[in-house]
Amino acid sequence: MKTLVTYSSQTGNTLKLAKTIYDELKGEKEIFPMDQVPSTIDYDLVAVGFWLQAGKPDPKAMAYLSKFTQSSRLFLFATHGAATDSDHVKHAVDYAVGLTNNAQIAGVFTCQGEVNPKVLEKVKQKPEPPVWIKDADTAIGHPNELDIQDLINTIRGL
Repeated sequence: MKTLVTYSSQTGNTLKLAKTIYDELKGEKEIFPMDQVPSTIDYDLVAVGFWLQAGKPDPKAMAYLSKFTQSSRLFLFATHGAATDSDHVKHAVDYAVGLTNNAQIAGVFTCQGEVNPKVLEKVKQKPEPPVWIKDADTAIGHPNELDIQDLINTIRGL
């Protein structure tokens, strides 16, 4: 099986997940930041990682997913400040899936990721802070070892 792992990471949280996926996968595999993915894609599985911004995948991920036309199976993974089981995250994942032109989704994994302190301060100043702000303190230290083990278990189940 030939696999591509690609990611967009601002703080290193999503990169940490991408490296875990890459290390766990067997067979022929490659890993690239999203803006360095080769133009010719011939993979059995493509793992796409992103962080959430304003309740959606980050801009690089939205552009990549909206152009995804391969027949490859797609595994989505994301980090975010919100609680993993929140509606905020569910809507963001649904949005990501909707961008993919009906790709075959092999699986999805999300976990909290520590929010950049500068971003946190900026959003706290907004007249109407985002809904995820209440969960941001619990994101400190994530992705942690438990998150990584959950991801490994998910990858092994593909």
